[in-house]
Amino acid sequence: MTRSNPEIDQKWDVFHRVVNMPSPELRDWLLSTPDGAAAYAPEPGIDVHELGGRVLRILEKRRVDLTDDDVATMQLVTELVLGRLVNAPPEESVNEPWRDTLLTLGHDPLRPDSPRGPDAEVILAATTATAP
Repeated sequence: MTRSNPEIDQKWDVFHRVVNMPSPELRDWLLSTPDGAAAYAPEPGIDVHELGGRVLRILEKRRVDLTDDDVATMQLVTELVLGRLVNAPPEESVNEPWRDTLLTLGHDPLRPDSPRGPDAEVILAATTATAP
């Protein structure tokens, strides 16, 4: 039996709270979007589509099978998603680039469990406080 690591456990829990799309839904979304959809990249130099593929692979893993790269990806995706939710545009439901980025990272901002503003800020602050 593998011992639990509290820091990784926390990242896993927050990641799975932030990534609110099940793997089949994310897979379908990634297959319907163009590779490297740079038009809605959250940060310069980040290939959102490739990052979404990494999210999908993590969703299909057990916690005990995570690699160091998986943990780093979970941290990055959590920060990117929450950062976008903290700064949600006023017309978010019609802001396709904003929503498309989040969908590609495994988060549907139109779901009722999607945190906004202060709620997202609290989660983001807790997550970045434990970042390596």
